[in-house]
Amino acid sequence: MDVTKKKVLNGYHVIFLVQNIMVGMGLLSLSNSLSPVGYSQWWFPILFGIIANITIIPMIWLALQYRDDDLFDIHEKLLGKWISKVLNSFLIIYATILFAAVIQNYLELVQIALLPERTITGHLLVFILLTVFIVKGGIKSLARFCMLTFFLTAWMIYFLRWGMVDGEISHLLPLFNFTGTEFWDATKKGYNSVIGYELLMFFFPYIREPEKAFKHASIAIWITSIIYLAVTTVSVMYFTEWQIEHSLFPVLKLFQAVDLSFVERMDKLGITLWVFLILTTAGAYLWVAKKGVDSVRNKNSQYHIYAVAILTYIVINLPFSQVMRKTLYENTFYVSYGLILWPILLCIVHLIRRKRNEVKK
Repeated sequence: MDVTKKKVLNGYHVIFLVQNIMVGMGLLSLSNSLSPVGYSQWWFPILFGIIANITIIPMIWLALQYRDDDLFDIHEKLLGKWISKVLNSFLIIYATILFAAVIQNYLELVQIALLPERTITGHLLVFILLTVFIVKGGIKSLARFCMLTFFLTAWMIYFLRWGMVDGEISHLLPLFNFTGTEFWDATKKGYNSVIGYELLMFFFPYIREPEKAFKHASIAIWITSIIYLAVTTVSVMYFTEWQIEHSLFPVLKLFQAVDLSFVERMDKLGITLWVFLILTTAGAYLWVAKKGVDSVRNKNSQYHIYAVAILTYIVINLPFSQVMRKTLYENTFYVSYGLILWPILLCIVHLIRRKRNEVKK
């Protein structure tokens, strides 16, 4: 166990941490990801919220058995030193790749929409340095930045008003106009937009009231689900099915529908403000990668943040093709599904070990 762990996170820290980590690039493309089910997609955020709320139960239960340990430490206690080193090294790679994916996907959007004639190299360096600065202050610093981000960006949901007024409410019915295959494709792609809450297992030891963690995480999940529900509902009302399927970032199209005399392109303002949401998500994965290196090396060092940041910069600048890079990022995001279900297996291992210890006694 890392003896430097201190209980620094209050309930509202947990709420804003979980909520902001979940909202990243996924929201921008959510309606497009759910396009296989067409207009029936609008209620899918409710389904995702239910699934997320159920899957945090084994996470919280396991974490309560090891209150002062994060997932890296739990691996060592349940699976032994060498297996845990391998698993923790895999998690470091996973977090680093997702850190790179979140940054690069956002910067490519900025390049296409705002700076088409410029390279992203300088912006990439600045972005990584900003993330390092936030994470260097520890998990509480990240939590405070998440709180700031929420209040700087949540008001943008008001921009959905124009899409709702111009939309057609009849698009919301019927509810189940899709096949089983279409449902599976939409769920597999769309659930990527809510991943991030599984990082709760890494910052759980820092929570002051762990018994209330389930309640606070549930609040965060449903805040996100309600925001997603508003976006998918207005998207279904405003767009045609063809537009949903062929528009990569439907939310930005909804911003373009905003009619304000003092702002010409609201979508550009939205992209600019979105940087705060990206910084919180990227910062969380950087922090997890740093804690993973601490665990593998048995040493808590701030230099590990710089090491991960430099590695990320190198990964993003490697001469990979766009297809190869996209495949790597997508498959890594799908690994998150395994990480969400992983605590179930660890709970079983814990119960088996506890049973054996009781028999020995």
